[in-house]
Amino acid sequence: MPYFDVASSAPLHPVARQALQASLDEGWADPARLYREGRRARLLLDAAREAAADAVGCRPDELVFTSSGTRAVHSGTAGALAGRRRVGRHLIVSAVEHSSVLHSAEAHERDGGTVTEVAVDRGGAVDPAAYAAALREDTALACLQSANHEVGTEQPVARVAEACRAAGVPLLVDAAQSLPWGPVEGDWSLLTGSAHKWGGPAGVGLLVVRKGVRFAAQGPVDERESGRAAGFENIPAIVAAAASLRAVRAEAAAEGARLRELTERIRSRVPGLVPDVEVVGDPVRRLPHLVTFSCLYVDGETVLHELDRAGFSVSSGSSCTSSTLTPSHVLRAMGVVSEGNVRVSLPLGADEADVERFLDVLPGVVRGVRETLGAPVAGGDGAAEAVTVDALGMSCPLPVIELAKAIGRVRVGGTVTVLADDEVAAVDIPAWCWTQGQEYVGERPADHGVAYLVRRSS
Repeated sequence: MPYFDVASSAPLHPVARQALQASLDEGWADPARLYREGRRARLLLDAAREAAADAVGCRPDELVFTSSGTRAVHSGTAGALAGRRRVGRHLIVSAVEHSSVLHSAEAHERDGGTVTEVAVDRGGAVDPAAYAAALREDTALACLQSANHEVGTEQPVARVAEACRAAGVPLLVDAAQSLPWGPVEGDWSLLTGSAHKWGGPAGVGLLVVRKGVRFAAQGPVDERESGRAAGFENIPAIVAAAASLRAVRAEAAAEGARLRELTERIRSRVPGLVPDVEVVGDPVRRLPHLVTFSCLYVDGETVLHELDRAGFSVSSGSSCTSSTLTPSHVLRAMGVVSEGNVRVSLPLGADEADVERFLDVLPGVVRGVRETLGAPVAGGDGAAEAVTVDALGMSCPLPVIELAKAIGRVRVGGTVTVLADDEVAAVDIPAWCWTQGQEYVGERPADHGVAYLVRRSS
């Protein structure tokens, strides 16, 4: 069964499995102790730290291991903000950061700090000039991911880091998705990563704090990991994490080129195989193994279930797959369609035949879901001046389906008003207009829900 969701978590790399098993016998003792068993454990820990630092591109004494990538983000953000509290309490993040960064920003606001969220373009990238413009005299920290976890877009980290350095502001980079493919370029100040993203065991993260960066660890601390990550080190898991990072890096160039060809095949062929599809994310500046597209007029959860039944494990940023039924903050920030979103992230060694079979299966899956939901038929030569659609009480993707049915009933220049109370409609109706070449006029409060006004352009 093809597993196409390594952006969530990669299978344990064979090298990681071997290193984990080998170090279980040698890495169980306390590395802080001076007796023989402790010294063996310390040697394993130090070797793992050196290997990880070499892969990241930092000094070994700048890197500590944490209990997860999320913990690395939370600790790094809190420590950097506390270390520069005399400068100010202003934090900058991009609109598409991982939830761990955004949760840290929310905690900072609750504690009295201020946060500026930098917008992204339709491809999911920040404008370095806009990021530089957000820097202030009281900015204590800036955060920018190296590559997006949902759409694969790579961020201009080096240019943003240059602007931050000129302003004297440290930049924290969440590099969880990109570290398997290479070190992060630019003069960044802090960096985080997560081992299960590159085939290491879960429960190991890394935090890098460059020398000279003001940092004050928050919460209870002990003598472990330079006082920046409390608790006994899981040495076997750390050794496996470092070994797997080194292993995937050794094959990153060749495997990256091969996977990029496969994801480019998906990007180019899906729009021809499935009508009304938007491929999202930057087509060039992107991770080699990840491709994301959104299918209009389908329930994202059903699409994922049907693909699972066909033997494919994929993920989604669709609101229809979320327990809260709220759209992905990444897709919302990009202004792209969120309904029917499918994220394919290929593992190392992904089989070309499996990708071809995925492309064979996908059209039938989407067609079946659309037929079940009563998706609209293209065209329509209506003459009405205005039509109102009552989609109150309907959830994604039904408001957009009703809009698509109604647009053919009005003349060119006529309008359709959609009444909806589904939060996702605020994202998907404007995005639908963009993909279909119709004019999104705007929205206004209604007696119940929101009224969305669309003018037919063609």
